[in-house]
Amino acid sequence: MPHSDMSFFSLILNASLLVQLVMLILLVASVFSWTAIFDRYKTLKEAKEESETFESRFWSGGDLGELYRRLEKDPTLEGQSAIFVAGFKEYARLREHEAEPMAIVEGARRAMRASMGRELDKLDNHLSFLATVGSTSPYVGLFGTVWGIMNAFQALGNVKQATLNLVAPGIAEALIATAMGLFAAIPAVVAYNRFANSVERLENRYDDFIEEFSNVLQRQAHASSRKA
Repeated sequence: MPHSDMSFFSLILNASLLVQLVMLILLVASVFSWTAIFDRYKTLKEAKEESETFESRFWSGGDLGELYRRLEKDPTLEGQSAIFVAGFKEYARLREHEAEPMAIVEGARRAMRASMGRELDKLDNHLSFLATVGSTSPYVGLFGTVWGIMNAFQALGNVKQATLNLVAPGIAEALIATAMGLFAAIPAVVAYNRFANSVERLENRYDDFIEEFSNVLQRQAHASSRKA
């Protein structure tokens, strides 16, 4: 039976079971998407601030050994600080074994790149979920719309004369599924693009630091070998 109440919630309550299920899926996806958005925003903001703070300390001209000893004791070590600690730890270990200067530097670089990979994995967390929501939600909503419109037109077969009042509620409730699909997809796509760009910038920053720090370690390794 057609219903005259065209309010938003009434259309949802009077939609077919499958269309309601589609709306519920999109609502849950939207809630989890916004949770991921706030989580990634906080994480990436902290990673950027950590990187800026560390670089300020690293390039201040202080003793790198002392900086390493202070950071190594931090149980919450992450980001650029974790990369530095991994590299310096491997550098010190190889020096104790009196390895060749180039072997020392290459070992430290490999340790830093391994640490960078772990840090980037942390930053990339949830981004694949946002990409999935952004790419699939419109199609899920469209499926609900097509199904709802199909049911609306099938219902017209039971009446002798089709009028706008009979068709409008069914089509309107079906179109809500498309609207909810877009509501879930648009923020996820925008957030994914922004966060992916932020992760890429941090990756470039980490990569630049690894190369710069490797040069510093190379000079120190060669100076130590000449003294020996």
